[in-house]
Amino acid sequence: VTQTTTTTQSVVGLEIHAQIHSNTKLFSGSRVGFQAPPNSLVSFFDASLPGTLPVLNRRCVEAAVMTGLALNCTINRKSLFDRKHYFYADLPAGYQITQQRLPIAVDGTLTYSHLGGRKRNEVVTKSVRIKQIQLEQDSGKSLHNDYRNQTLIDLNRAGVGLMELVMEPDMSCGEEAAAAVREMQLILQALGTCQGNMAEGQLRVDANVSIHRPGDHWGIRTEVKNINSARNLARAIDYEIQRQMFVLESGGTVQNETRSFDGKTGHTIPMRDKEGLQDYRFMPEPNLPPLMVYEACSTAPPGVAPSQVVVLEEVRERLPELPSVRRQRLVETYGILPEHSFTLVNEDGLMDYFEAVVRETKAGPRKVIGWVMNELQGLLHQQNLSVSQSPISPQALAQILNLQENGQISSSIAKQVFQELWKTPGKTAQQIVKEQDLGMVNDSTEIYRICQKVVDSHPDQVQAIRSGNKKVLNKLMGLVQKETKGRADPVLVRAILEQKTS
Repeated sequence: VTQTTTTTQSVVGLEIHAQIHSNTKLFSGSRVGFQAPPNSLVSFFDASLPGTLPVLNRRCVEAAVMTGLALNCTINRKSLFDRKHYFYADLPAGYQITQQRLPIAVDGTLTYSHLGGRKRNEVVTKSVRIKQIQLEQDSGKSLHNDYRNQTLIDLNRAGVGLMELVMEPDMSCGEEAAAAVREMQLILQALGTCQGNMAEGQLRVDANVSIHRPGDHWGIRTEVKNINSARNLARAIDYEIQRQMFVLESGGTVQNETRSFDGKTGHTIPMRDKEGLQDYRFMPEPNLPPLMVYEACSTAPPGVAPSQVVVLEEVRERLPELPSVRRQRLVETYGILPEHSFTLVNEDGLMDYFEAVVRETKAGPRKVIGWVMNELQGLLHQQNLSVSQSPISPQALAQILNLQENGQISSSIAKQVFQELWKTPGKTAQQIVKEQDLGMVNDSTEIYRICQKVVDSHPDQVQAIRSGNKKVLNKLMGLVQKETKGRADPVLVRAILEQKTS
């Protein structure tokens, strides 16, 4: 899959570091916490004091296995740990324990979708191959204080369990990469293996980008590091493609380098070049035996406590409903369009909101989806709010829809009530209808009188209707609704007007 311009094709591959959702670190009993005081969650092993040994966290292994199964990977029954050596202030041991030779999971597939087509309302489905998933330690954090010209080290994150998910370069633009990362985020959150909060660094993405002319070998790639949101990922990749095109068209050569993305300017900037390829001096981790995963309890070695064994059969049984299955269920259960199911699942909390409204109202799911997509989402996006911050609860929206379904308010009044409720969330829909006298005019004699008045005062329009131009009837209906402030039953109004203009 490659994005083609007249002269170049672009190739994009991703590496995702997902922080495993676990109470303790990968090889130590230290607690995992995001905003704890600096260096308050550091064991002797995390600080790499002499004589300390790693003890593998079973929860982290299960999380990696579950993620692998959800991404259709082959789970290696035997995987190995290695030391990757590099010297950095926030890596006290001088090496990271990772899985370079034989990772826990390989050869998977992530199927993802994004809205495409002319109107951007068609669901376009693609897939990207997952090369491998490996378990590894996170590093600590270096906090640079330019004012004092010093760097401070916080080891709270050192040794936290990571899954590195390496994708093959099957994508071609920022939009595809962002959609793939969003789908991965939803899968990890559904599994509970990673909370996926990019702002807190629980999901970090590196993008490898290159361009080449059709028929040529792939170009030299650059790596854009540590991108902290799906939107910034799309921006970074698209900028990098354009930058590399400009370099080539100007007769230059793209450098094999690491770059970072500046969210304010929308540009990537060089960090360090990769020309002198770093020798990580990989070696087997001598303090950890091979990691074994068993198909069933019966295949596990005798005499080993069940708490010490990871069994594929058991992990498989615990797999929850994944986002793709959830979307399919929404389409089948409620008869909604695939693009609506896509939005419901992808917007955090929107599916639960929709289903809560459907449970509480007499209105059909298709009517509910219209309200959720247009009225609710319109105001949420306008005010930059999440679904959980909506001033109108699912129950309040259901009340509005029930008033409309019962014939107590018209559709235009329902929208007016929605707007009022948004401004004054303490009130109920019934209160607003009563206070502002928005209920339907049920006095048919009154409606007959208003219709007669409109007909009498618009003889030209009546003549046009009698001459066969039925569309003019809608204008008369609008005048009646204006007179009644939108509180007359449109079906009754149409029937009376048709009778009086026939």
